[in-house]
This record gives sequence, C-alpha cells and structure tokens, in this order.
Amino acid sequence: MVASILVGTVLGFLAGLGIGGGSLLILWLTFGVGIPHETARGINLLFFLPAAVIACFFRWRQGNVDFKKVLPAILGGCAAAGICAWLAPRMDMELLKKLFGILLLFTGIREILFKPKKYNRGSQ
Repeated sequence: MVASILVGTVLGFLAGLGIGGGSLLILWLTFGVGIPHETARGINLLFFLPAAVIACFFRWRQGNVDFKKVLPAILGGCAAAGICAWLAPRMDMELLKKLFGILLLFTGIREILFKPKKYNRGSQ
C-alpha cells in the first residue's frame, strides 16, 4: 500500500511536469502489483485523466497552451484513441505488447541520445 502511494505520487509529479509516466505505471501495475496487462492499461487511463486535466489547467493559466494551434492534434488524438480502443479487443495482445516494448525501447534510446531543440518562447 505504501509503495503504491509512493509510485502514484511520483507519477503524479511527472504528469504535472508534462513528462507523463503511463509506461511506468503500467510496468508497476503488471510487475509490481501483478495486475494483468489489459487491466493495467485501463487503470493507467483512469489515473492520468484527472492528472492531465489539472496539469493542463495550470499550463493554460501560465499561458503555455495555444488552443488554436493544438486543437487539430487534440481532435486527431481523440479520434485515433477511440478507433484504437474499439479495435484493441480484436487485435493480438501479444503482438501489441511486443510493439509497445519496441516503442518504449526506441523512445528511451532517443531520450538518451538526442538533445532537445532550443525553443524560442516569443515565436508562438
């Protein structure tokens, strides 16, 4: 119980920074707690909904969100999420797990090897 509270706090902190942490939560739930992967994915979505809403609200108040620029991505992301959530039960879960692992591996390598571009805040 204490470990789960600690993990939730750390992942909430990461969500507040805009880093995410969903992959870490899924790993914790599957390997640390022993929850099936399919269930862990659903819990992950429920965990990050309120965290994302709170983080987005504060980013918006700080002037860091331009809805005109991000609205197409929001709409496309929502459409893709709906389609994939509908398709997921019809897909091979073992293949999805492997593809997700590959995605995590490449994302980790990218984060280690590449430096972020300088962002000029005044050019929004």
